[in-house]
Amino acid sequence: MTKALIFFLALIISHPAPSQILKKAIPDKLVVLTFDDAPASHYSVVAPKLKEYGFKATFFVCEFPPNFSDSSKYMNWRQMQALDNMGFEVANHSRTHANMERLGRPEMIEQLSYIEEKCDSLGIPLPKNFAYPGYGLSPLSLEVLEETGYEFARAGGSRAYDPLSDHPYLIPSWATSADNKQEILEALQQAKKGQIVVLTLHGVPDLEHPWVDTPISLFEEYLDYLKENDFQVIAMEDLKDYIDPDIALKAISPDFGKPYKN
Repeated sequence: MTKALIFFLALIISHPAPSQILKKAIPDKLVVLTFDDAPASHYSVVAPKLKEYGFKATFFVCEFPPNFSDSSKYMNWRQMQALDNMGFEVANHSRTHANMERLGRPEMIEQLSYIEEKCDSLGIPLPKNFAYPGYGLSPLSLEVLEETGYEFARAGGSRAYDPLSDHPYLIPSWATSADNKQEILEALQQAKKGQIVVLTLHGVPDLEHPWVDTPISLFEEYLDYLKENDFQVIAMEDLKDYIDPDIALKAISPDFGKPYKN
């Protein structure tokens, strides 16, 4: 084998083709539901409703300061454990809802490892997926996520996720509120031709952060719409059924020129 051929094969291995990213074709009407910040309504309202509809979802949890200990506003860790027992994914949203854009490497690692250790102490699987609090991200945050073994990370941006061009640590999403029903319904129409729609929801309702509140009645409308129109609703961890995150990490360069904040 010539040196040129060896170099060419090594280049292929280290820079896989985009076509290798997909394990199988992305079906139309594939939607990922994600829920941020661990408000109390995730346990009391959201999880029971999702079970009723047979939908999966990811709950990105943190200890939101300063009122995390107020059980009327936030879940406690036993309730987060209950979400895992119900079959939902419990994933990492940093310890204190920290803006990763403003942190150095040691602080990022501490923020991630705290949630990992809490999950481990309660028998919750080690989180492999992350959501950027406040959509704050930086090149360093991507480095830390890779070093610590994360598979996917969700941002904002109000656009569909293309697994062949969007870096797996820069997955875009739409955030719901009380006032953007039409935008969300239009967004769902983009779940086709290899694109995946990822939705970010906060409290249902959200007592402490009303600007990201989704009323219960509106949440039920979304669930009805997804069910009646035959959408497949999955958790972030289920993306691995379609996408190889290790290959995607090597094949796709981060593009910070795209929108990642809502």
